[in-house]
Amino acid sequence: MESTKLIGYIGTYTKSESEGIYVFSLNTETGKITDIKLAAKLDNPTYLAISSDNQFVYSVVKEGEAGGVASFKILDGDLKMLNKQMADGAPPCHVSIDLKTSAIFSANYHKGTVESFLVDNKDGSILPPSSVIKHQSQGGDKIPHTHYAAPTPDEKYIITVDLGLDQMIIYDINEGILKEKNSVSVKPGSGPRHLVFHPNGNYVYIMTEFSSEVIVFTYESNTATLTHVQTISTIPGDFQENNQGSAIHISSDGRYIYAGNRGHNSIAVFGVIPESGELEFIEHASTEGNWPRDFALDPTENFIVASNQNSHNLVLFSRDKITGKLTLLQSDISVPEPVCVKFLNIINK
Repeated sequence: MESTKLIGYIGTYTKSESEGIYVFSLNTETGKITDIKLAAKLDNPTYLAISSDNQFVYSVVKEGEAGGVASFKILDGDLKMLNKQMADGAPPCHVSIDLKTSAIFSANYHKGTVESFLVDNKDGSILPPSSVIKHQSQGGDKIPHTHYAAPTPDEKYIITVDLGLDQMIIYDINEGILKEKNSVSVKPGSGPRHLVFHPNGNYVYIMTEFSSEVIVFTYESNTATLTHVQTISTIPGDFQENNQGSAIHISSDGRYIYAGNRGHNSIAVFGVIPESGELEFIEHASTEGNWPRDFALDPTENFIVASNQNSHNLVLFSRDKITGKLTLLQSDISVPEPVCVKFLNIINK
């Protein structure tokens, strides 16, 4: 019998009241989030990645004037720190992991770098960096701000998104060593931030921060080539206030894309046209709070949990798998400075 209790973790800023990484439960029967508590105390664990076997959590971390990545063993929901890999300067803003838990990758917005680290297969701890690659300034205001770095679906490459350069840069990876393979530019000033691949591996959806758009590309894995297909706005045409695009996620059936809007304070819902990968707008769902930094589909994909950074609350929606639409269930879930939400995977035994 499938459990009705799902476990999730919340990465936060610790600028005011937050103390680190929090853990919570989602009851899929009652549609309620409960049991929020501190799982690990550390500074600015703003982004998290969970190993596919639910054994480890990898986190961004700040420590004094240094920043880096930390590894944790999951023990009945609590997190036991294994080790950290730190370097002078600002911490990364994004961390990801491959399916075999053999390597992790971080993107550093302030340094404009992408880093790779091998994972010790004996205990899940992080080894010193294998590659540290700094993206190069291109003159004027084209200063690198790497915002995302993660494996492609076939794990042949690492794809990075650089908000400052308006580029996606793709790297070959060999035993943790990164070597540039290809790159593609988007409209100047759009500020690409995060991306998702379609489950079929043939389409890529890029969320932009400054232009509040989703940019659709086809993807050819043999050559790591991206070809532009469509650009579609995530906010209403008559919305004139400040908006900054945030996160983007896709349902596992590839039918629906969800994109976060900070300012409009909504999640834009799009349907995917299977023949072309293009998007059709469906609706905006209010996040019932301020500055939705990220959100997550739960493992059943019957729910979405959004994190409002500036109003210090999580929001729970039910998700209609047929229409893709969201229905508000709970918005008064108090969490200090929430940034990202990650769920433990459902593992079939």
